[in-house]
Amino acid sequence: MKNIRYSIEDFVSETGERDLGQGVFELERDRLLEVNLDGMVWSKRGSMVAYTGGIKFTREGILEHGLGKLVKKSLTGEGVCLTKAEGQGKLYLADEGKKVSILNLENEAIFVNGNDLLAFESSISWDIRMIKRISGMMAGGLFNVKLEGTGMVAITMHHDPLTLKVTGDFPVCTDPNATVAWSGNLEPEIKTDVSLKTFVGRSSGESVQMAFKGEGFVVVQPYEEVYFQAQT
Repeated sequence: MKNIRYSIEDFVSETGERDLGQGVFELERDRLLEVNLDGMVWSKRGSMVAYTGGIKFTREGILEHGLGKLVKKSLTGEGVCLTKAEGQGKLYLADEGKKVSILNLENEAIFVNGNDLLAFESSISWDIRMIKRISGMMAGGLFNVKLEGTGMVAITMHHDPLTLKVTGDFPVCTDPNATVAWSGNLEPEIKTDVSLKTFVGRSSGESVQMAFKGEGFVVVQPYEEVYFQAQT
């Protein structure tokens, strides 16, 4: 008797591309972004996994975003390496199997860790921002990307994200290495927990924290990507 399950036709049907008609950015899968390209978008360098149509890829130029951003990237080592995708077609992006979330900004702003930024429309402006550096506390500073304007932004994270609301009565503290993004109106500060830092004579992973106060939200992931190390 012929086994009609698990046929090639079934596999192609179940895993095939789906046209959801949701706009420029669509979640083709929870770990795969589809870009319905008709113009230009910026994407994280090395994130393209496939495309159809006529799309040209151009590596970000040294002065593509002006001398100011070049100096910041040189000084901070911020890993915002971009590729310009231009043309018409479907572009598929992914980043190490991380989950993808799409944010549609409407004259709004959001901060994103540079390593978690997958793609954004050309209508979105961006800049590298330093939160705060306290001498002797961190090896280097803590830098993120501020994106603002109107358009779509795609970010990535390990596993399922948790979004915490920040209010005047309920501030939120997070591990910088687990923090993915936060609302553009918040200005977090870096704080240290002296008791944790001095425990058993060495620094704890929780000794450096980001403190969010005000009104907004912060997104964390159940995973720590090492962006910086606290100095012992």
